[in-house]
Amino acid sequence: MSKRRRRRNDDSSSDNPDRWLVSYADFITLLFAFFIVMYAVSSVNEGKYQELSYSLVTAFKNTASESLVLSTEVTPIQLQQLKLNNGIELLEPVNKVEKREKMRGMARTILDALEPLVRDGQVRVTQSALGITVEINASVLFSPGQAKLADNSSVALQAVAKIIKDQEHEIQVEGHTDNFPISTDNFPSNWELSTARASSVVRLFIEQGVDASRLTAIGYGENRPIESNESTEGRKRNRRVAIMILSADPDKITELPID
Repeated sequence: MSKRRRRRNDDSSSDNPDRWLVSYADFITLLFAFFIVMYAVSSVNEGKYQELSYSLVTAFKNTASESLVLSTEVTPIQLQQLKLNNGIELLEPVNKVEKREKMRGMARTILDALEPLVRDGQVRVTQSALGITVEINASVLFSPGQAKLADNSSVALQAVAKIIKDQEHEIQVEGHTDNFPISTDNFPSNWELSTARASSVVRLFIEQGVDASRLTAIGYGENRPIESNESTEGRKRNRRVAIMILSADPDKITELPID
C-alpha cells in the first residue's frame, strides 16, 4: 500500500513540468495590455486635456472636503482660478460665450460710430463665427478707378481704427471690385486695383496707431461678388472694401496632424 502511494506521489510531481509557461503567458498578456494603453494615451485630445487641466487645478486649490466636479461650462471666475499661486500656468480653456459677447459689443460700437453711413446703406456691419465684418462701399472711400483714399473718407476709417487699435484681434482688409475690366498704367487689372485699395486702408490704420503686425491686405478683384454684376446696383454693391476683425488669434490655432 505504501509503495502504491509513493508511486502516485512521484507521478503527481512530474504531471506538469511546464507550469511556468502559465505565469509567463500571463506576464506577456499584461505587457501587451500595457503597451496598448500607452499607445492610446499617446494621442492627446486637446479638449479633454483642457478639462483635465482645469480639474487638477480645482482639486489642488479646493480643500479635501470639497467635491471635484468636471464641467465643460467654465465661468469667468473659474478662468481666473486656472493660474496657480506658485506661478505655474496651465492651458486655459476658452470661454466662447464671453468672447462672443465681447465681439458683439465691439460690433455695436462700430455700428454707432458709423450710424449715418449705415442708415444710408453705404456701410454694413455683420458678425459671424469668423468675427466682425465692416463692409464699406468703395464710392465712400475712392474715386472711380483710383486707390488713393478720398479726403472725406478718413472720418469713417478713423472711427473704425479708434475702436480696433487697442484690441488684440487680427485685422484682414479685403478689396473687391465689379467685373468691369480696367487697364491703366497703375492698374493693369482689377487684381491690382483691389489690392492697392486694401493697402491704402491698411496704411491709414497704421497711421492711426493700429499695430502693423495685426494687419493684412488682400485683393480679390471681381472674383467674390455678393450681388449680380448684371445690374448697376449689383456692380455698385460689389465695389467694396471689407474690414474683417477676426475672432480667433491665428497664432493660437492648434494644428491637427494629417493622418
